[in-house]
Amino acid sequence: TSPVPPPGPDTVPPEPYREIYPMPMFVNIPTADFAASKDFWMRGLGFIDLFSIPDQVAHLRRWAFQDILLVPGERTEKAPISVSFSCVLGQVEEIAARCEELLPGSVSGPAETPWNTVDVTVTTPEGARVVMTAARPLDRDGEKAAAMREMGLDFV
Repeated sequence: TSPVPPPGPDTVPPEPYREIYPMPMFVNIPTADFAASKDFWMRGLGFIDLFSIPDQVAHLRRWAFQDILLVPGERTEKAPISVSFSCVLGQVEEIAARCEELLPGSVSGPAETPWNTVDVTVTTPEGARVVMTAARPLDRDGEKAAAMREMGLDFV
């Protein structure tokens, strides 16, 4: 089963997942300032510090399979990093407010998308583009649900 809860206005997010597992996917984010980066990712985006070696690596996580590794390096404009993480509707405004407070001008949105999510885009101190995306409940009798059925797609 997915660690992402079903969409809904009263959905409660899962607690950060603290177990160790072989990670099927993770993102390496170079940073020149571990302390500032960790603070922003943890207080702004809601990650926990799962494991750190000072100034060498910080393994941060939110839910299961939402892992990032902060590693030594400089910010570059050549190849900006972009990654999306699931959250629930009740977290979107809070995440946006915390990140904007920590780093004014770092937040875009929240905005509704055509694919039935509400997204907030945050630029971290390292220059990574992080999209926190929350599914909206699908009106089973609505236009989008009908279009999905016409394509032969089932939905939860």
